Amino acid sequence: MRAADVTYVAGVDSSTQSCKVVIVDAATGALVREGRAPHPDGTEVDPEAWWTALEAAIAAAGGLDDVDAVSIGGQQHGMVVLDDGGRVIRDALLWNDTRSAPAATALAHEFPDLARRTGSVPVASFTSSKLRWLRDSEPENAGRVAAVALPHDWLTWRLRGFGPENPRLDALTTDRSDASGTGYFDPESAEYDREVLRAALGHDAVLPRIVPPHGSAGKAGHLVVGAGAGDNAGAALGLGARTGDVVVSIGTSGTVFAVTDSPARDATGTVAGFADASGMYLPLVATLNAARILDSIARLLGVDHTALGELALRAEPGAGGLVLQPYFEGERTPNLPDATATLFGMTLASTTRENLARAAVEGMLCGLADGLDALRAQGVVARRVLLVGGAAQNPAVSSIAAQVLDVPVVVPAPGEYVARGAAAQAAWALTGERPGWELPTVVEHAPDTHPVIRAQYAARALGAS
Repeated sequence: MRAADVTYVAGVDSSTQSCKVVIVDAATGALVREGRAPHPDGTEVDPEAWWTALEAAIAAAGGLDDVDAVSIGGQQHGMVVLDDGGRVIRDALLWNDTRSAPAATALAHEFPDLARRTGSVPVASFTSSKLRWLRDSEPENAGRVAAVALPHDWLTWRLRGFGPENPRLDALTTDRSDASGTGYFDPESAEYDREVLRAALGHDAVLPRIVPPHGSAGKAGHLVVGAGAGDNAGAALGLGARTGDVVVSIGTSGTVFAVTDSPARDATGTVAGFADASGMYLPLVATLNAARILDSIARLLGVDHTALGELALRAEPGAGGLVLQPYFEGERTPNLPDATATLFGMTLASTTRENLARAAVEGMLCGLADGLDALRAQGVVARRVLLVGGAAQNPAVSSIAAQVLDVPVVVPAPGEYVARGAAAQAAWALTGERPGWELPTVVEHAPDTHPVIRAQYAARALGAS
């Protein structure tokens, strides 16, 4: 039982794979307890499965009876469409459902100024692209759409007691960060672009009300409910990222994003001009290939990730000229969807287990460094990199990152940072002040730049011999 002078808040991360709930001390951010539950596989999912998982994760975390506020972070971009009775019309299309790629191309052609209007050029993951796919492929379903929500919007709405039994569509809420990934929202004005929505869906629809970072979406019983956030914005908030911080997240895919004072509007589409969860902006670059590169080469060498890192650290920077261009699943940045991975520079001297392990780590990090360069081209100033994700805990990855990137590299302690960011939102909504929780770190590296690594990677990217 908590002490009388202690306040608990809860944060939720409803990700693609699972639902995580953390309950923390609102004053310090110290973890009190946590729970999780799995989500179904696939790129289209009945949203009811998310609700079931949320209930299970809350129960696994010991319930919310002693908690005063909660907020929900979640996977971005997904499409949840509701009819006028608050019923889900069809399974939600998730961010990683690519059937909407031609629709994204069509919208970009119809609205060549979308980067100016919404901060981003649409891709298959965006909600607008999925709505256009729905309009063209399932016109009867599209015609029934009365409201469009994102995954965290729908869960927040359900948590507050709404649904088919209480179908108040005007009670739907969201925040700037998640709305900025729809393709029909301007992060700078914080207003929806209804013309783009109508072009995507074929008609207008109810969209969630934007709740400010410090605001409350309403109540769920005794709980104050925070605004919620998209997953990357939630992670930035959970890390306490401020201007000058760049987050490099190494998961199955990779993301590079920064907290900035001004919005990005990249007409090339390389940088997505999202909003963050603190009232600022979150320019972001995504790569398809990150930790899966290490998975592949570890399997090839017959070792685990720890041994792969040990092999990599026994090789010299530059891996003896061995360069892995790691486009195993095509690539999003650069936009090469049909590309494959290529190993360059193989000689009798360079082709060793150690060099191959190091080339895998260097190739992964060079792709992410290119993302950092793209952010800098949009005016981002990087004073330090916060390196997160499971692979960041590998000593080889963090130390080689300091050799590839030209800024200090900080590795935070492992944690559920999206859920922690949602918990920070909950505390903010409850108290009116953004928490200043300390960020626990594992290691910090000063820059130890070895130009040969990126130079030879760039030469291969340009097709040089």
